[in-house]
Amino acid sequence: MPLVEVTLTEGRRPEQLRELMHRVHEAVRSSLDANPQSIRVIVREVPRELWSAGDQTLAERDAQEGR
Repeated sequence: MPLVEVTLTEGRRPEQLRELMHRVHEAVRSSLDANPQSIRVIVREVPRELWSAGDQTLAERDAQEGR
């Protein structure tokens, strides 16, 4: 049973996330010839305040850049 996890920051529309799940599902199905019913796709959204790079949260970086 293939399981794919995608982690990204919050802020995308539900339709975008659904399209992502569909495309990931199709990529796994076609590349592995997997049974469609066995494919699992999990999308995790993380608040920008809880994601850091270079000892700075993405929210802090946004504030510095005026976003």
